[in-house]
Amino acid sequence: MIRLLAIDIDGTLLDSRGRLPETHRDAVVAAVAGGVEIALVTGRSFHFTRPIADLLPVPLTLVVNNGALVKKTDGATEMRNLLRRGVARELLEATRAYEDSVAIVFDRPNERQIVFERMDWTHPHRRGYYEKNKAFIAEAPAPLAEMLTEDPVQVMFNGGVASMRMLVDALRSLPGAERYTVAITEYEPRDFSLVDVNGPNCSKGTTLARWTQSRGWTRDEVMAVGDNLNDVEMLDFAGTAVVMGNASQAVKRRGYQLTGTNDEGGLAAAIRLHLLSRSSP
Repeated sequence: MIRLLAIDIDGTLLDSRGRLPETHRDAVVAAVAGGVEIALVTGRSFHFTRPIADLLPVPLTLVVNNGALVKKTDGATEMRNLLRRGVARELLEATRAYEDSVAIVFDRPNERQIVFERMDWTHPHRRGYYEKNKAFIAEAPAPLAEMLTEDPVQVMFNGGVASMRMLVDALRSLPGAERYTVAITEYEPRDFSLVDVNGPNCSKGTTLARWTQSRGWTRDEVMAVGDNLNDVEMLDFAGTAVVMGNASQAVKRRGYQLTGTNDEGGLAAAIRLHLLSRSSP
């Protein structure tokens, strides 16, 4: 019996225009009515996840920042896996070539959650994010490393696909790479990628496993739905793993169960198949 449904947001819960399809909302509501708990498991930070959570009229657990934080919808923190500030400083020093593509993310209640030094927010792939989140974004008045007055949630990079793949390879080969975890999310048609550097052993999958254990459940009681590379650990953990029809080819090749695209109601179809039909008399 599936007790927990873990859902990625972008490319999974939302359609290709960033909207919540009615069919997806209704299927999630029906799953909750059938006794299933819902976790939104996303690379987004809490403040960027909250507006989506507010569209779903059901209780939710929010696993944000690629597993670094587990929060209630009111912002209360249930679990946390931060990156040591000393490690973050070393990472910034080792990635000076990416100074115009990096920011530090903190677990703070309001402003200055995302701090940058040289990020060009006029870039077409960054402009929309900035407009939606500018209340939480602050420019560093000094070198970014000096802003590390507390342990951050993550160091966040973004840029072209090829550039970010090179960065991931470099980060994973640095001495002491066991002190952090690297997650990449790719949007190849847009030539845009996100790279998050979190604390050690921190991913969507490891945090979902911890949350599942805290609830007294097993992986066989978990269903996960996703579409991108940062979902792989979550999908590998879940007893029932489903990928969207719009998923990247690298994810599809891993052999998970396949549903329709996010514009075809693929999430709703997966919920009906694996949850609602099984609960019917």
